[in-house]
Amino acid sequence: MELTTHWAGLLAIAIFIAAYTLVIFEENIHLRKSKPVIVAAGFIWMLVAFAYASVGNTHEAEELIGHSLLEFVELFLFLLAAMTYVNTMQERGIFAVLRVWLINQGFSLRKIFWYTGGIAFLMSPIADNLTTALVLATVIISVGGNNHRFVVLGCINIVVAANAGGAFSPFGDITTLMVWQQGLVEFTQFFSLVVPSLVNWLVTATILSFAVSTAQPDRVHEEEAHLQYGAWVVVALFMVTIAMAVSVHNFLHLPPVLGMMTGLGFLQLFGYFLQRRDSSENQQIVSGTALNITTSRNGNLESNKTVYDIYKNLRRVEWDTLMFFYGVILCVGGLGAFGYLALLSELMYTDLGPTATNILVGVVSAIVDNIPVMFAVLEMNPEMSLGQWLLVTLTAGVGGSMLSIGSAAGVAVMGQARGIYTFFAHLKWTWAIAVGYGASIAVHFMVNGDAFRL
Repeated sequence: MELTTHWAGLLAIAIFIAAYTLVIFEENIHLRKSKPVIVAAGFIWMLVAFAYASVGNTHEAEELIGHSLLEFVELFLFLLAAMTYVNTMQERGIFAVLRVWLINQGFSLRKIFWYTGGIAFLMSPIADNLTTALVLATVIISVGGNNHRFVVLGCINIVVAANAGGAFSPFGDITTLMVWQQGLVEFTQFFSLVVPSLVNWLVTATILSFAVSTAQPDRVHEEEAHLQYGAWVVVALFMVTIAMAVSVHNFLHLPPVLGMMTGLGFLQLFGYFLQRRDSSENQQIVSGTALNITTSRNGNLESNKTVYDIYKNLRRVEWDTLMFFYGVILCVGGLGAFGYLALLSELMYTDLGPTATNILVGVVSAIVDNIPVMFAVLEMNPEMSLGQWLLVTLTAGVGGSMLSIGSAAGVAVMGQARGIYTFFAHLKWTWAIAVGYGASIAVHFMVNGDAFRL
């Protein structure tokens, strides 16, 4: 069916553009990004159903939206499990101990710049780029204080490092996760991007580091942080969960989300043990075997210790982000149902060529966000070599670093360092990030040249 010129299709494009314009200006209008795309998704699929029915096809729209919903459910449950683990590690004090250790070491500003960047690069493949950026940005802000120049450079460095580190791991970024779940790149094949990703960060960080002072920061109040009981057990369970997700996908040819959700079940069982342990300690406190007692307003004794509850960590999941994925996936799927993705694939991957198109994807992702861009590429499903799929994974992952609004990590850090790390403060150094972007692409062609053969 030719529906690309149908009035319903043109209206669907207008609705998507309007919704995504609101997403881009989220920081200015303070409207959560999930809200406009969820509404747009509903209207777009209503238009799809109407257009299909108008040409006598009353059932295919239902089958197509089922495909998009399945894509979302797999992504949603995978991220739900991963985010719950990350929130639990944060609640058990893992990230607080890391942050306090860095702050209290007495490093120079330049050393802190390099340490935080290096940790971000190594941490994001496991903890994801958003969490990594949030944790380490607090270090930069705490140490930098009134030194706004250092805060800006340190935040840029963390965003670039977190996005680069996430580009070579299915667990590091949503785009790599989507590519892995589609089965286009195997788990171990992502590691071919380690060197290009490292070059992406190192080139940019080296340029930025010349503007960072070697002086000692102002004295920071020494903080303390302690690991909660079971912190390392949670880390071990997370590693087991990742291993299960990979094994289920590679050896049993089942969706990796099955391994992630089984691992979430392990965490829930361990949470039951923690809950019973905390309740037992509270009973001992109330019975007078410990001194940690306070008197409530009604005269009853109560403990200061909070009983562990895994559902608190589930509630702390980034629900706005997850709902945003729902809206984006259904919007893009709806536009695909009208035939626009097939048309775009013909124009870009056939006429422009895969290499130029995949490099352009990274540039576009800095403006639009890499998630809808990558999902559109996956829906087009052009015939490409492994090298080209790795290239688009790399560019979509690191291209968003060129603008502060181009990645979830950048947007989150702007919120933390509000008024200091801004869109225009980041824009002043976009040229340096672009140099790293070009260098990573060149290195990918040199290191992974054999993978470009079909």
